[in-house]
Amino acid sequence: MELNKRAGHQGTGPGVITPDGCAVELYSRLPVGAEPDIVAGAVSPGAHILELGCGVGRVTHPLLERGFMVTAVDESQEMLDRIRGARAICSAIEDLDLGETFDVVMLASFLVHAGDVEVRRALLRTCVRHLAAGGCVLIQREGEDWHTNLPRERVDPSGFTVRIVSAEPTGDGANSVYAEYEFPDATWTQTFVSRPLTKEQFEGALAEVGLKVDTYLTEDGTWARSSLAA
Repeated sequence: MELNKRAGHQGTGPGVITPDGCAVELYSRLPVGAEPDIVAGAVSPGAHILELGCGVGRVTHPLLERGFMVTAVDESQEMLDRIRGARAICSAIEDLDLGETFDVVMLASFLVHAGDVEVRRALLRTCVRHLAAGGCVLIQREGEDWHTNLPRERVDPSGFTVRIVSAEPTGDGANSVYAEYEFPDATWTQTFVSRPLTKEQFEGALAEVGLKVDTYLTEDGTWARSSLAA
């Protein structure tokens, strides 16, 4: 089964493919990375987190285990069917308007690099719309060299290989990125459109919607904590 794709996004491999080319079964296999620890170290204990683009709950579930409340949002119901213990809402992020605010809004998975500038602005406006007074927005960004020195691959300790094969310019400042995930018993591919952002461009994109970076949470600058500008 394949849902209607977002323009420039597609995926192959076993199981359901979501509108942005993600494979539900693939994401259910990916190990938990450093994200839960980064989030936990950046916000108050027990905070209510609005997680935008939660997928199958790879980060959601560890955050719940750490005592956070999580409202998990994804546009794929098949992804949300894997969520346990969190309030789950099926919606495109850019259309979301819950009429409530949260201590923390999280926009991970490099969503801020949406190829369509208007989509990026809509995503960030959703963050602002749901941010409580005194709250913060946690945003994951690509590394500065993410689109260069390709192809490259990484063998995960759990036994699969991820390759970023190519990033071809689309002609308007964005790139069409092709990635492969090879497991012993299955292979998935994903093609998606991503717009590289320097640190200055990233901070400028936030400023467009009234946000400012408070601090970068990782040495490589791939996670930032932001808040409403004065």
